[in-house]
Amino acid sequence: MTEKVFLVSGATDGIGRVTAMELAQTGGQVILIGRDRAKAERVVGRIKRDSGNDRVGFELADLSSQSDIRALAGRLNDSLPHLDVLVNNVGAWFHRRRLSVDGIEMTFALNHLGYFLLTGLLLEKLRQAPRARIVNVSSMAHRGSQIDLDDPQGTGRYSGWRAYQASKLANIHFTFRLAEMLDGSGVSTNCLHPGFVASKFAHNNGGWLKWAMILAQQLAAISEKKGARTSVHLAASEAVAGVSGKYFDKCEIAESSAQSHDKEARERLWRLSEDLTDFGY
Repeated sequence: MTEKVFLVSGATDGIGRVTAMELAQTGGQVILIGRDRAKAERVVGRIKRDSGNDRVGFELADLSSQSDIRALAGRLNDSLPHLDVLVNNVGAWFHRRRLSVDGIEMTFALNHLGYFLLTGLLLEKLRQAPRARIVNVSSMAHRGSQIDLDDPQGTGRYSGWRAYQASKLANIHFTFRLAEMLDGSGVSTNCLHPGFVASKFAHNNGGWLKWAMILAQQLAAISEKKGARTSVHLAASEAVAGVSGKYFDKCEIAESSAQSHDKEARERLWRLSEDLTDFGY
């Protein structure tokens, strides 16, 4: 593990921060991605102190911005000899419709296209590792949802929760399609449901939604440490070496929704993602 390089997005808070901590304790190099320099410096300092691992650093990037993603990938491709594990963890729920700097609905831009573009730009570094892994944090919230591929950005009718559900379904479609593409390459990719976690998830919405979420988390949520377990398992456990194209829950392979196995929708989403990012795998 000490020779491995781990990259974790959304790593300055919640399960991403705990995932980075757990991976740092393996002795490998860990790079956090965050968009707040002061916060990233504090978290990196705490992880170094608590893990005893000085090989922890951070990269600044807003992963809803495609120019930020490209700049980040450029820096990493120039500086890293290889990348062993990419944990795509960043994500949010936006109650009100808003647009990214690229003019794309924010939930779709951050939760799905961020995964799609960053992974694609770093794929050669992953291929250069002896046996690399891509871990995509999805959610059980994908159940009962579908992606409106004729209006994926909700221009006609927007619901923040439905947009979030669709983005988590998109994470699974992306994982399954990427696993097919990477079959035999030595790079595996899996996705997961972390559980309902007592984190700052959805607190960005403010008002009654924030306080409703805090109350629900106090009543029913698991700890951030428990929520990070499946991410860490997929990133570092030998038990899943060579396993690819699966959806996990509580560190076990689970069955995702019937909609997530719709191959026609998967292919349409892939083509749409290429068009919206101007990037082809």
